[in-house]
Amino acid sequence: MSARSKLRVAVPKGAIFEDALRSLGGAGLPVEVLRENDRRLLYEAEGVEFITGRPSDVPVFVEYGAADIGIVGKDVLEEQEPNVVEMRDLGTGWCRMVLAAPAERAGEVREEIGHAEVVRVATKYPRTARRYFEGIGRQVEIIALHGSIELAPLVDLAECIVDLTATGTTLRENNLVILEEISTSTARLIANRGAYRLRNQEISALVDAMQKDEVSLG
Repeated sequence: MSARSKLRVAVPKGAIFEDALRSLGGAGLPVEVLRENDRRLLYEAEGVEFITGRPSDVPVFVEYGAADIGIVGKDVLEEQEPNVVEMRDLGTGWCRMVLAAPAERAGEVREEIGHAEVVRVATKYPRTARRYFEGIGRQVEIIALHGSIELAPLVDLAECIVDLTATGTTLRENNLVILEEISTSTARLIANRGAYRLRNQEISALVDAMQKDEVSLG
């Protein structure tokens, strides 16, 4: 891939989009261009390029050099394990990865997890779920879904789910309770390994500017 003269930043759409813009804007990047009401995925302003995409795609853009830096949740990094430099915990977008089950079967599911030969789990995060169950010495059958995770135990597709939650509202609305907190997640600034070496001064200055902005915000 040819070298770029402009720093290219991958920004996730969705839940942490505004937090990402505040962090980047606080470091002096021209993020207002990303609020323009159009369908573009690649933006340019004041010598900086921005890519917008799914949170799960941000580490891919960064790892393979399509972007120099990006912002992504720690949950995505733990699931994908990309070969990138994790520069900074931005402290925003806090949420939890949890194991949850129907409230009326919570005790039964705990018993199954403790004694069943194989536990069936639905999740969008198969690596994370498998790592958790291996860590407690249990075999697991992973049912990978891309949406409506909460539905899986309600229709007997799985005994329980591993999913991300910020407030727990969706779980409560579907009569699910948290059995275990697996991990917590916040937004992270990541960098491509090659870009980190070649543009170290520029990227380090950006990280320093984010630090100063956070201090000024108290």
